[in-house]
Amino acid sequence: MSTVARLPTFTSLDELTRFVTRRRFLYVRGSRCPERDLTAVSSTDDLTGIRLPGLSASPLGIEDWWGERSADVWGARRLYDYCHLPRVKDARTRPWILHGSEAARGPDNEPLVRDVEPVGWIADCVIAEACRIVTAQPGRWGPLDRDPAG
Repeated sequence: MSTVARLPTFTSLDELTRFVTRRRFLYVRGSRCPERDLTAVSSTDDLTGIRLPGLSASPLGIEDWWGERSADVWGARRLYDYCHLPRVKDARTRPWILHGSEAARGPDNEPLVRDVEPVGWIADCVIAEACRIVTAQPGRWGPLDRDPAG
């Protein structure tokens, strides 16, 4: 059994945010499989086809300016921003947590991460929980869905 197959799965947003507040340099990535990504070691810009110097990911670390606000709301927003990926990229896309070092920034100003170590899967119920939390907020947030037909 591969290391990736044995990865733990985060089954609640609270569990995930507690973990994130204890470790640094954690990111979330949506893709078909960490093993596949670790082989590629690089993302590709969808618009230009350029191979990027790392895997595109979204940082999970809570920024200092967030202050004492809810860690769950922070985590929910980070997950919600990428909930569209299974719909617009590939239905087999799943979110997973990785540890790594930022090599550069991608065309959407996202971190491009190298020295990737898969940490865990994120269960679908956590994504659903994140969506409920975000849509209950008083402001209007939208996932990063740039598909005009979306």
